[in-house]
Amino acid sequence: MTKKIAILFVCMANYCRSPTAEGVFRSRAIAAGLDPFLLIASAATSNYRIGHAPDPRSSEHAARRGIDLRAQRARRITLEDFERFDHILGMDHQNIAMLTAACPPQYRHKIGLLMQFASRSDSDVVPDPYGGDVDGFELVLDYIEDAADGLVASLRERLAARAKGA
Repeated sequence: MTKKIAILFVCMANYCRSPTAEGVFRSRAIAAGLDPFLLIASAATSNYRIGHAPDPRSSEHAARRGIDLRAQRARRITLEDFERFDHILGMDHQNIAMLTAACPPQYRHKIGLLMQFASRSDSDVVPDPYGGDVDGFELVLDYIEDAADGLVASLRERLAARAKGA
């Protein structure tokens, strides 16, 4: 069997944005039939919420869109993650800076912003909704759904090319 493409979503605490991205992307990948070819996870750049379930507001808003985040638990990124994952997608520039500082140089090419895959949103970052009102959680879902659709399309092309070459 061909090695799975491994995708890691990262935010500060793995409490709002990255678990939402993991859940949304997983649902999109399943719908596209790509799930068997992917490893999907999320992590934090800090140790604020290790072991905690996602923010209840994130879970509630995601559930309204058919995304279940309840089984996820926050964890901090490890050195092994930089080797293991093919794409390490941060939610904002601060997380990219933290990832870059922690990452061994030979793996830095794997780090990027999730929103690079978005086509309907003009933001290059997924804003942190934690301290804001409920509209922020809806905006996060809108942005992540947009980027997840673009990431699915990109991976579909990559997997099709891989299949032709096999």
